[in-house]
Amino acid sequence: MRVRVRLFASLREAVGREEVDLELPAGATAEQAWAVLAREHAGLAGRRPRLTAAVNRRYAPFDTRLSDGDELVFVPPVSGG
Repeated sequence: MRVRVRLFASLREAVGREEVDLELPAGATAEQAWAVLAREHAGLAGRRPRLTAAVNRRYAPFDTRLSDGDELVFVPPVSGG
C-alpha cells in the first residue's frame, strides 16, 4: 500500500522535502511507517519519543493501522509563545 507522509518544521528540514510517499505492507502501523522513514533518513534518528502522529488529519496513536492512500503526519514538538 502507499501512504503519503507530510513533514513539517524540523522534520521537513531533516528530510529536505515536505512530503514523502512510502510503500508499506498491508496493515502497517504509523510506528512501522516511522521506522521506514527513519531508516531512509538518518537525520530523523532519535526523534520518535517527542513526536505525535495524525492519520487523515486526526491525532492517532502510533499503533494505528494505516490504509492505502492515507495521509500520515508526524508532528514535532511545538514551542514559542
